[in-house]
Amino acid sequence: MKEINVTIIGSGSTYTPELMDGFLKRKDSLTLKRVTFMDIDERKRTIVGNLCTRILRNDGCDCEIVHTDSLKEAITGADFVLTQFRVGKLPARYLDENIPIKYNLIGQETTGIGGFFKALRTIPVMQEIASAIEAYSPNAWLINFTNPSGIITEYLANYTRVKQVGLCNVPISMYDDIYESVGKDVKIMYLGLNHLSWVTSVKRGSTELIHNLIANGLTTKVMANIHDDKIPMECLADIKALPSSYLQYYYNKNAKLNQQKIEKKCRAQVCMEIEEKLLELYQDKNLVTKPALLDKRGGHKYSYVAVSLIDAIANDKKEVHVVNCKNNNALSFMSQDDVVEIEAIVDADGIHPIPIENFDNPHIITLMQVIKQYEKLTVKAALTGDESLARNALLLHPLVGDFYAVSECFEEMKCAHSSYLTQFYPH
Repeated sequence: MKEINVTIIGSGSTYTPELMDGFLKRKDSLTLKRVTFMDIDERKRTIVGNLCTRILRNDGCDCEIVHTDSLKEAITGADFVLTQFRVGKLPARYLDENIPIKYNLIGQETTGIGGFFKALRTIPVMQEIASAIEAYSPNAWLINFTNPSGIITEYLANYTRVKQVGLCNVPISMYDDIYESVGKDVKIMYLGLNHLSWVTSVKRGSTELIHNLIANGLTTKVMANIHDDKIPMECLADIKALPSSYLQYYYNKNAKLNQQKIEKKCRAQVCMEIEEKLLELYQDKNLVTKPALLDKRGGHKYSYVAVSLIDAIANDKKEVHVVNCKNNNALSFMSQDDVVEIEAIVDADGIHPIPIENFDNPHIITLMQVIKQYEKLTVKAALTGDESLARNALLLHPLVGDFYAVSECFEEMKCAHSSYLTQFYPH
């Protein structure tokens, strides 16, 4: 049984109780020696942290518990650092979702121009965290859930020296949907980038099932935070794959934009309401478990993904997990240092992506290559404050593209988020 010190950066997130629940479910293989709750929002850190403390103590966990807003204190001595923060919190998400609509662009927090600005705000903060890990706990693992997870991991993997991996709850949800439909005796092939991914094969023995599954109407469930506009089955037959929920923004672009124009509340507003209800619930001193309302927040199963990965590293399990990591020749059509979302063997030595040979789907290959170039330019723009690089990134993205819309929307969003974009406002 491995003893570990865990630090949660962004511990005021209402997801954190689910994370505690995940650790307690793995207590036979992981012992929490110390848990550090770090957040700069004192109110949320206190409310959520107190509930998490009650959850741990109610289950008999007597680990050391630290509450802090100091990055140095949080990082020092950590074995695993989990990042799940949101720069600008939900009001910034509201801007990401609503400003683009004025320019006939989809507003979404992880893709398109909304996701782009979330990355610009987040990478400088992640720079500080990575520097702190390098200085105070160079052997610690950074487990990133902060969105846009793929872009953030692209930065961490190629611009820092920290041991890191990016995670998302989309893959496990897709796997579970397929297992529910056809049973667990199948081999699934999953690949892509974060929030741009597909299941391209479902095999039972040597028999390929995916074409018949698509023909018979199989789709994976849409994530709770995405309005379901129903990707046509003809589209799935054409691309020869089952796409993740976030591909709705690409394949149903017009329907998505029209829906956003007429909806009374954007997702950010819904999340604000759920968050306040959760924070109110969390203050009940009799509450010692995660409430059911938490499942409506959109991060369902993330604790399982995070804790099982930590377990695999800490206990050298050599398990297969879907992660965001450097390609390292796993996909021949992507560069070695491109961060991709694929299956990898996880053990004490790290993350080892499993090669996918002879992959031949021009649609998926091309879309992955285009979005990867967008991601790389986004990272450079976030690090340099180069507005030309920023616009070039947005011109590549299929959900943006139009130069005048890019220029005007970019200026408004840059101004709206100016307090978090010091790279663009050096003075």
